[in-house]
Amino acid sequence: MKVLKDILYKVSIESVKGSTAIELNHIHFDSRLVTNQDVFVAIRGVAADGHMFIDAAISKGATAVVCEDLPSELAPEITYVQVKDTREALAYMASNFYDNPSTNLQLVGVTGTNGKTTVSSLLYQLFKTLGFKVGLISTVTIKVNDKEFATKLTTPDSLTINSYLKMMNEVGVEFCFMEVSSHGIAQHRTLGLDFAGGIFTNLSQDHLDYHSSFAEYRDVKKRFFDQLSKDAFAITNIDDRNGNYMLQNTKAKTYGYGVKNLTDYKVKILEKSFSGLKLNINGNEVWSRFIGDFNAYNLLAVYAAADLLDVEQLENLQTLSQLKPVDGRYQHHISETGIHVIVDYAHTPDALKNVLQTTNDIRTRNEELITVVGCGGDRDKTKRPLMGKIAGNLSTKVIFTSDNPRTEDPDEIINDIEKGVEPQDIFKTLSITSRQQAIKTACSLAKKGDIILIAGKGHETYQEVHGKRSDFDDLKIVKELLAQFNK
Repeated sequence: MKVLKDILYKVSIESVKGSTAIELNHIHFDSRLVTNQDVFVAIRGVAADGHMFIDAAISKGATAVVCEDLPSELAPEITYVQVKDTREALAYMASNFYDNPSTNLQLVGVTGTNGKTTVSSLLYQLFKTLGFKVGLISTVTIKVNDKEFATKLTTPDSLTINSYLKMMNEVGVEFCFMEVSSHGIAQHRTLGLDFAGGIFTNLSQDHLDYHSSFAEYRDVKKRFFDQLSKDAFAITNIDDRNGNYMLQNTKAKTYGYGVKNLTDYKVKILEKSFSGLKLNINGNEVWSRFIGDFNAYNLLAVYAAADLLDVEQLENLQTLSQLKPVDGRYQHHISETGIHVIVDYAHTPDALKNVLQTTNDIRTRNEELITVVGCGGDRDKTKRPLMGKIAGNLSTKVIFTSDNPRTEDPDEIINDIEKGVEPQDIFKTLSITSRQQAIKTACSLAKKGDIILIAGKGHETYQEVHGKRSDFDDLKIVKELLAQFNK
């Protein structure tokens, strides 16, 4: 058991009613999970305000409550701790409760619009290959060395993060690589963590359903680097127009990487094909099985972080050449009849543009580039016409379809996408609401040598419609359909 006053270390407290010397079993911000001798933290969420559930938490056995506003009537046997921001308090409390596990390993955060999953996953893969015990917290999965756990959020809540970091401590994990989302930063989920380093990949439009403007989205990302300590490193993509901005106020030691500008870590793309990339990194040639200019940036970020974490240069390069692409990130498959399939998570305008430009750079222009794409429901609506415009401009044929419509009407989402298609590109487009039917149509249109890009869902193996998830794996489905067409 923990003592309340110990887990409140670093929390900015406005007032206390009752004793902080009491022992507690656990911390919860969901009143339904509270049991005897727990502390309940009342979080103001998007859908519900935790302050409405203080009485419910007490009835379930909570002996302490952390809140922003004290209830009008205080239960005499309960300790109430009033704070300015309960999300911020929860972050510090979670670290303290789990004995500050981030201080016992080297934690590296990766933030940006695109590339977070690839960079963090490849760093996990690289250090695992080198024989280290490694952890990963990503959109796709959470890994504690060899054990794998499912995840739904890019950056989990503070309690979940610290519980997994504690688990990593217990098995001797030395390095952990973690995706850091703008939601996670804005909601203080990473506050109180001791980061050995941070990596900025790039910034483009996303999450404007949550952030009020692009400037706010950018500044939230920057806050992650502002919070790094002087002992940490901060690596930025200086080819991105926001790259140097991210590091303006950081106390960390700063480094740059890029393709276009002279910087600490520089890469030249020597050759590119559907087989991979031949790169020159800081004067050394290396072959990788990754495809596309954007992956040259991702690989360079991985190389730079590994270098700053004291991996010897030759080992770094050799291991980099062995790394395997991440599921759903420009994942390439070729059918028996020679049709190329690319499955990618591209769900932002910039990501879709990168994937299509990369494909156009590689193809001979004698073949079709058939793009199947949609946009998620209950998310930033302003990017939908941009996605439509980009798909129309850069593909030879486009099929607009459902992604994860969630609670929205999929046909209305498709209508929003279609509004961005330029007049000269309208003849290229079809709209098919059923994603399976859209993929089937793409397969029927494709001939030997043609390329089918299925964008938006990537690694996801489900489709969410009206709050219900059903099995749906883009790569599995396209493989099955192409096999049927081969018969």
